[in-house]
Amino acid sequence: MSLPLHLAEKLLFLCEGEAMAGSKLKHEVVRSLIDDGIIIEYRQGRTKTNLSLPHPQQLYDFLHNHYGIGSLKEYIDTCKKVDNTRADLVLASSDSKIRQVRTFKGFLVNTYQPVSATLNGKPIIINPTEGTYTFISDFESFVPAPEVTIVGIENPENFRHIASQQYLFEGLSPLFVSRYPQSQSKDHISWLQSITNPYLHFGDYDYAGIGIYLNEYRKYLGERASILIPENLESLLAQYGNRERYDIQKRNFDRKAITEPELLKLIALLDIHKKGLDQEVFVGRG
Repeated sequence: MSLPLHLAEKLLFLCEGEAMAGSKLKHEVVRSLIDDGIIIEYRQGRTKTNLSLPHPQQLYDFLHNHYGIGSLKEYIDTCKKVDNTRADLVLASSDSKIRQVRTFKGFLVNTYQPVSATLNGKPIIINPTEGTYTFISDFESFVPAPEVTIVGIENPENFRHIASQQYLFEGLSPLFVSRYPQSQSKDHISWLQSITNPYLHFGDYDYAGIGIYLNEYRKYLGERASILIPENLESLLAQYGNRERYDIQKRNFDRKAITEPELLKLIALLDIHKKGLDQEVFVGRG
């Protein structure tokens, strides 16, 4: 069990020689401290009680024995930090689990040709062997070369077999970023906002896919984001599109505010054929 931050802050207040109204310090830990004579409870007036801490070292000993806290102030500072490591938590309280820490942060990238970048200020070449990916953990310091276009991949199969879809990206130097697992998606959105490279979205060609593009990417990247419209999209939509999905998704889609030409072109194709198309259809069609 960890010591709540709000309680730690009030105990530190007592350690500094201040008194506090008993009504502001109600907790089972405080009750134990009063019972042990570490915190003194005294009445002021008819109904009001105050609490004081005459010997702070007794409290420090209690916190060290029960919670592994060596310094109350350091414990408070650590609990307030946003970017704690588990090592920080152990040093502050002998417990790496006093609060949730995202150790496994970052996202997967893939390429079919070498891509230059810098990571932590040092040059790096992204060029994973076929069948493997590169995981970028320190994404805050990951900067692709200026000529690189970031391509967001909505579905895992397309990300896995990106080499067979090279025909869609002729003339580009693409670095592919996976939207999945979704637990990492906020990391790559945050990263995209921190760099200046153009972003190209490659997802399902239906209203749900358009919604992902608008709400997860265009919303944050503005004019720097665009959507991929393959040359053979219409023929594939006509041959392999799903009509039921189109009928279901169009009911909840609001197109009134859309002005992006490529997106309007895509919506027109969906409406003409009254179908939606899974992204996976492009795998191996080069």
